[in-house]
Amino acid sequence: MTKKSHGSEGDAGLGIVLAGNTPTASFLTKVGKMQSAGCRLCRIAQEAQGESTDGLADETHGHINSAGGEGMATTVTAVHHSIWWHLYDSMHAAQKPKSKLKFVTLDNESNMSTLWRREEFLRICSKDEVAEEAQNIEGTIPVKKSQEAQYNLDPGSFFVNCF
Repeated sequence: MTKKSHGSEGDAGLGIVLAGNTPTASFLTKVGKMQSAGCRLCRIAQEAQGESTDGLADETHGHINSAGGEGMATTVTAVHHSIWWHLYDSMHAAQKPKSKLKFVTLDNESNMSTLWRREEFLRICSKDEVAEEAQNIEGTIPVKKSQEAQYNLDPGSFFVNCF
């Protein structure tokens, strides 16, 4: 930094960049570098869909990190999938030849409902049998008193929306 003055808005922006953070539209609007604090990713997503860009959420680090906007949600989902597939491929590649572990979802992402549409899983057992066994196991896991408020302890409620 060659500027001798400290505490100016320009210095604050430079400090943010030097700290490894990206200045948001909200911040850049406050320091007079942008005219709108609206989220740029949300704007792009809404324009691509032919929607109005009036009333965009402010682009803040909280908004970006929450993936609350359509543009960021798409980006976060893409990054999530990219990282997951890399990890999955790495585990599969590192698997020993004699391993009995079978990777069953290398081709796409699956959940219990989509897995049990496959004949090979139906031959092993029904989805209901898996759900019942999972519920039995879940019931044996103790919940600390301090965590009881976080969980709905109704034994039948866990599987209502899972599958």
